[in-house]
Amino acid sequence: MTHTPTATPSDVAQEPSRRDFLFVTTGAVAAVGVAALAWPFIDQMNPDSATIAAAGPVDIDISQIQEGQRLVTLWAARPVFIVRRPKSALEELKAPKLLNQLRDPNSDIWQQPPYARNWSRSIKPDFLVVVGICTHLGCVPLYDPNPSATTPAPDWLGGFFCPCHGSKYDLAGRVFQGVPAPYNLPVPPYHFPNDKTLRVGQNPPGETYDFNSIQQV
Repeated sequence: MTHTPTATPSDVAQEPSRRDFLFVTTGAVAAVGVAALAWPFIDQMNPDSATIAAAGPVDIDISQIQEGQRLVTLWAARPVFIVRRPKSALEELKAPKLLNQLRDPNSDIWQQPPYARNWSRSIKPDFLVVVGICTHLGCVPLYDPNPSATTPAPDWLGGFFCPCHGSKYDLAGRVFQGVPAPYNLPVPPYHFPNDKTLRVGQNPPGETYDFNSIQQV
């Protein structure tokens, strides 16, 4: 059953397949509503391995997602964040100032498939795909990409912020030092069947990454 997405006039217009909800946000204010909408799913966000294995892939039309926008969908009973990162944000991901503040800047802990273990934690640098569950106690982080928009934490550089206990992540889903969350946000299996489609829940041809291998929340 496909439900009607929650949307605003600026949202991306598209018809999803095999998903429970889909919406787009562009910043912190909208993200508060996103977290509220996602909250009823919290108790379902730690499915067993059989549930994950049985979850079919989700196809998403990415052709109209604008730079800076975050799209949220559901896969294997988990919210998945898809962010189209602008070039300026990509450059910042490699900045020593940021890397020195991260707990696992090089993704040494296997919270992502091998094909996403790189500086951008993605297949295509401009598109980030992560499971949107804080690795501390399983809350849904807010999306706050603009350091000048709000100040959710001291020296905020933009990314994802969990209001429950103050954990924060950069725009690659990498966790900062000195926060409760121990791990980077996990990256689900995914690939791009064509230039307009992102498929969450299925590895690229020839890859065998098992999402059950990540460090669970």
